[in-house]
Amino acid sequence: MSPAVWIAIYLPTFVLFFILIPSERRIITAKSRQRKKRGVQMSNDLIKSYIGKVCNISSGSFGPTFKRVRIIEVVDNWIKVEGKGKTDLINIDFIQNIKILSDKHQE
Repeated sequence: MSPAVWIAIYLPTFVLFFILIPSERRIITAKSRQRKKRGVQMSNDLIKSYIGKVCNISSGSFGPTFKRVRIIEVVDNWIKVEGKGKTDLINIDFIQNIKILSDKHQE
């Protein structure tokens, strides 16, 4: 093979893997850092007002989504929830969304 063929084949691959993809990762990392700086931590007092209510709790890509659970207790940075016969603890830092379904636990 001539050197021109090698350059035509491997130069675009080199550019893709060693220049474009790493720079794209740096951009994504920088954007996530900006979001963290702008982001407001969820308040424990706000969550405490929902104790005893049935809700869906979403932690997005950080973990599972808890559906139809009742908030039992809020201590420090943790929420204790009960649903489907089991009790779970959820870290408040990873919660993205809480949707209140009702005031009573209905299954």
